[in-house]
Amino acid sequence: MKMATAMLEQGEDAFRKIFRLYRKRNPPADLSGVLEFRSGESRLRTVELSVGSVSDQDAANVGLQPPRQWSAYHVDGYPGFLFISNPFLPGWQHHWVRQCLKLYPKKPNVCNLDLHMSLDNASDLWSSSQAQLRNKSPKRRSEKTLLEKLRWVTLGFHYNWDTKKYYREHQSPFPMDLAALSHCVSLACGFSSFKAEAGILNYYHMDSSLGIHVDESELDHSSPLLSFSFGQSSIFLLGGLSRDVAPTPMMMHSGDIMVMSGASRLLYHAVPRILRHPGGGDLPPCFSLPPSSDVSSPLIDPCSPSDWEVCKSYLQSSRINMTVRQVLEEGGSFPEEYDGHSKKVSQGDSYHSKEEMQDAEEQGLSKRLKSAE
Repeated sequence: MKMATAMLEQGEDAFRKIFRLYRKRNPPADLSGVLEFRSGESRLRTVELSVGSVSDQDAANVGLQPPRQWSAYHVDGYPGFLFISNPFLPGWQHHWVRQCLKLYPKKPNVCNLDLHMSLDNASDLWSSSQAQLRNKSPKRRSEKTLLEKLRWVTLGFHYNWDTKKYYREHQSPFPMDLAALSHCVSLACGFSSFKAEAGILNYYHMDSSLGIHVDESELDHSSPLLSFSFGQSSIFLLGGLSRDVAPTPMMMHSGDIMVMSGASRLLYHAVPRILRHPGGGDLPPCFSLPPSSDVSSPLIDPCSPSDWEVCKSYLQSSRINMTVRQVLEEGGSFPEEYDGHSKKVSQGDSYHSKEEMQDAEEQGLSKRLKSAE
């Protein structure tokens, strides 16, 4: 972090400076100042969760270890920010990856490809991609599948990227399994009234990033934002209430969960870089075991070996992030000015691309970025 701080000059946007530092690939940034969530780190404080609020069986039903076994941390200087290091049971992250690739992109949910495809072609991205992904060779370049062109999916109340708002009439049923997972995590973290009403899924590849932003479109800011990550690792930058505050770089690995609440709920944050997981190999060690074949959960169908072959191929160069939010205050409703808006798909998502395109233009690479879309 000393190197990043030394680069700042008076009056510059501190967050953007550090964002660009960690996005660099040639030469890559020094990662020695990136916070790793492990015991003994001086900037971390262990957290006692509300372990009695969630039964072992309820946790197991969504693929989680008993909450008393979770490793949870606060970070100095960020009240309300909570980090949980991979609390998933062995073999259960596979289910959530499968859901993000096979089920959640289906209609009536909304994705970035809807503008560019007919409804028939966009209705089942998995079916059109699975054969090519299953036979994909890492040593041979091939045309991207539709799943590999997927950048975002929205669930529940569908976020409008143009207006940066949610609308009462633009919603679809929120997935029951993801609602149950969110309920378990929010209960364990002390948020007994949290209700999963909207989800944004982000799909990253090794050259992807997520621009600097604040998640402030929800009408309820008293409830937490939950974030679940799967696949390759990433650097997460957490800043302050303005972009003039230099962010803290943190490392996120597969299975990690973040909770942004209270004073941290409206902080600027970003993902400048996707990194291969530490330790070598195509996939993180948490995927070394096959998918769980446990069929006792009333909510979750185990990921089949055949489905996992497709997911495994995708994850070798990708990361998936699910964020879950409560949109309305308890008992609340949308203001009248939110009514009557069109359900048309958003034209774009500057949330993902603004920082990427600005930097690309500065480096003369905008043509390459556009052709990769």
